[in-house]
Amino acid sequence: MIITTGDRPLTEVAARAERLAERLGVPYVQRGNLSMNKLFSHYGGGEVLVVLLEGVRLLRPDRPQLQFHPSMGFVRAKRVLKGEGDPMLDSAGMAPGDSVLDCTAGLGSDALLFAVRGGERSRVTALESSLPLYALLAEGMANYTSGIEEVDAALRRINVVHSDHKSYLASLPDGSVDIVYFDPMFREPLEDSAAISPLRGYANSASLSRESVLAAARVARKTVVLKEKRGSGEFSRLGFEELLRPGAKTSYGVIRIDQ
Repeated sequence: MIITTGDRPLTEVAARAERLAERLGVPYVQRGNLSMNKLFSHYGGGEVLVVLLEGVRLLRPDRPQLQFHPSMGFVRAKRVLKGEGDPMLDSAGMAPGDSVLDCTAGLGSDALLFAVRGGERSRVTALESSLPLYALLAEGMANYTSGIEEVDAALRRINVVHSDHKSYLASLPDGSVDIVYFDPMFREPLEDSAAISPLRGYANSASLSRESVLAAARVARKTVVLKEKRGSGEFSRLGFEELLRPGAKTSYGVIRIDQ
């Protein structure tokens, strides 16, 4: 992976891109007059992360462009700010000030919801094992502007970590997080949106293991939550109680931790 900018970037944008590349240990390439095709050709056809003034994009020749945007998470966040319920937050028993470990960050929509509901006293950590997705998410959350102050503040509060959930969970002490959340990539998509479909080329498609769930239950103080297709056998295989929602194609499964 390399990191670059758009054409004729502002000095501050180029500096952001260079700092990000240094932090990730990947090359920073000054864009100059190079087209994307030339960049792909010169640097082996791998991922190119393009840092822009008000956004960030991830490109690869054989995949659709992926751009950071909270997508439906933004719509749901506005509802939460109005005091409306949200099935994920309600299933998790999320309360203001709770700490959350999102083990499958993706594009960060769920982490955003947890941060909005949790407020300033909450701690939300979002894990992403794919380096290109981590770079997109970390840069996007740090700089994306939604036009709603509370949403932007929630994005900035999220701690994005480049790690797989197995090793990260193993590093945590017992009962150190209120809620642990899993939203593994469905192996057979329902109806992929324009935002989710490009994600499939980068996301980890491995099944969630029983060992990971046991580790999550050790770490959690309140609940472990799993999002899956409605009626999925994953709920029973992994020991979750499925909470059915009328008319919904997906369900949330919950393991409640005895206090």
